[in-house]
Amino acid sequence: MLDGDAVDSEKITINLGAVDLGKADLLVEEGFYQNRTDFIRTAIRNQLAKHDSEMNQTITRKAMAVGALHYSGSDLERHLADGHKLSISVVGLLSIGNDASPDLARQVIESITVHGVFRASQAVKDALADRTRQPGRRQE
Repeated sequence: MLDGDAVDSEKITINLGAVDLGKADLLVEEGFYQNRTDFIRTAIRNQLAKHDSEMNQTITRKAMAVGALHYSGSDLERHLADGHKLSISVVGLLSIGNDASPDLARQVIESITVHGVFRASQAVKDALADRTRQPGRRQE
């Protein structure tokens, strides 16, 4: 597993009021931040740090992995052969390799909860759609 800085970044879109955006721009202009992205990233990290204790308690209580998890087709084959079903819960990135078939994924994976990014082929995502939760993400 990797920490959040080591994982590829993901683009998000936010809406800010004109006054808040103007204040951010003023801080950039005055040299406090390199650009708007630097300001927003710093603000988010400060809020995450502020709630670190609560997050850690929740992560522990819900037995969540933090960082990046990757399952290849051979990983899933191994779990299938061992008779293991996976209930995956991750804060960060979950990826399922392109060598994993939708049928194999359905046989091995009982549930997925991703607070962050879920990468897999569209066929695997479709096969697992009824078993996948991505709180905070708009369903597309």
